[in-house]
Amino acid sequence: MTALTLSTAAAPGLRADAIVIGVAKGAASTSGGLVVAPGAEAVDKAYDGKLAGVLETLGASGAEGEVTKLPAPAGFKAPLVVAVGLGAEPEDAKDGAYDGEALRRAAGVAARALAGSKKAAFALPLGDAGDVGAVAEGVLLGAYAFDVYKGNGDNTQDKKKKNGKAPLAEAALLGGKPRDKEHKAAIERATAVSEELNRARDLINTPPNDLTPESFAAIASAAAKEHGIKVQVLDEKALAKGGYGGILGVGSGSAAGPRLVKLTYTSSKAAKHLAFVGKGITYDSGGISLKPAGHNETMKCDMSGAAAVFAAVVAAARIGLDVNVTGWLALAENMPSGSAVRPGDVLRMYSGKTVEVLNTDAEGRLVLADALWAASQEEPDAIVDVATLTGAMVLALGNRTFGVMANDDAFRSAIVEAAEEVGEASWPMPLPEHLRKGMDSPTADLANMGERMGGGLVAGLFLREFVGEGVTWAHIDIAGPAFNEGGPFGYTPKGGTGSGVRTLVRLAELTASGDLG
Repeated sequence: MTALTLSTAAAPGLRADAIVIGVAKGAASTSGGLVVAPGAEAVDKAYDGKLAGVLETLGASGAEGEVTKLPAPAGFKAPLVVAVGLGAEPEDAKDGAYDGEALRRAAGVAARALAGSKKAAFALPLGDAGDVGAVAEGVLLGAYAFDVYKGNGDNTQDKKKKNGKAPLAEAALLGGKPRDKEHKAAIERATAVSEELNRARDLINTPPNDLTPESFAAIASAAAKEHGIKVQVLDEKALAKGGYGGILGVGSGSAAGPRLVKLTYTSSKAAKHLAFVGKGITYDSGGISLKPAGHNETMKCDMSGAAAVFAAVVAAARIGLDVNVTGWLALAENMPSGSAVRPGDVLRMYSGKTVEVLNTDAEGRLVLADALWAASQEEPDAIVDVATLTGAMVLALGNRTFGVMANDDAFRSAIVEAAEEVGEASWPMPLPEHLRKGMDSPTADLANMGERMGGGLVAGLFLREFVGEGVTWAHIDIAGPAFNEGGPFGYTPKGGTGSGVRTLVRLAELTASGDLG
């Protein structure tokens, strides 16, 4: 993990491999050309105030994600200046008021571009502690690398490679105040959240032959004990005794047995209780309803919801939030075999309801149903489930936006707003009542499939059936943004992204502060 420091040092005298500065597209009120963002005044002065012109000559435009490198001016101890685009200049840019997500993405791009460097100084706009946290997160998330399975098996930090280079080792945030309580707290929060989010990425990227429900449960248990979180793991026998028919049914075709993991973080000052529920299908073949060729290769990511919940609970504990948070990880492997659940089978769920399985590839809702009912029995103030649930949501919202459904409009809006605060793209989705009828079954209480059109909404309606009466609930479908099959962008790497973690942590913070109602 990249080491972070706050520094009041002047850029010219700082020993580093590079100085990172921000540039932007000039606002309409100016000439509209390239502008150097606040924080880089000393660098610009060394170029006689002509740095913007030099960068424009090199082709820089200030566009988001753009990186331009040039030799540092005479007198600088760092040999390189890295100019990273922030996008459009805000109207109040002189006050350092750049959008936090723009700073986060710029820092992430720079950290990735500086792989192989020992130290970089980030001279980006730091208007307040929020900006410090955004830049810190961007650096830590952008420097992420997953190379455990490459090389000779030596996985020590100094041997990890990123495109043949070790991740950026150290980042100094210039303009940060080491003795300022808010700045220090921002760094500590960013470190906790980013480290746990990167742990979620590691889990998502781990091959399914190494990450089974049992091994996932063991990893979660070890982390929970390290951070003072109570943990309970239900294995096959305990699940059968408890009547968890959904989790058992999905996991019945695999040699790797299912698990239900409960993580409980409590605070003596808490007035509210949140429950997070995560879908944890460590590999999804589709079961008897086998996925077609070309749809199996990335199905190790089908446990991204459970990874997000795990990371969020640990992060809440590390930050020390004054809210009780319970995480439920519904873990199973969905495989075809002679013991696998078949289309037409009827499962008796933990709630007592029966479900006719029409498609074994609609398995995520079955494991979530049992976990949702278990979470409901504790009567939390709200439940949020997170899942890579439906391809329909990807078709609706694309690869970078998750959908949010809820049984309470105000709660759904609060989640969308929390996601926007932390830089995660989301969109509110409805739960149309007319779609519920499509899940009626002549054999059971309901079927696990309904109308094909609006499949993501149908899945949400199915889950709602297993939420306790009077319990506020929301469903986040991260099927699109959970796994990035394209090239890296901003602070988002190729592969597992950790989608949903920061939104859950922000919800917990808002609940702890009393700002979530």
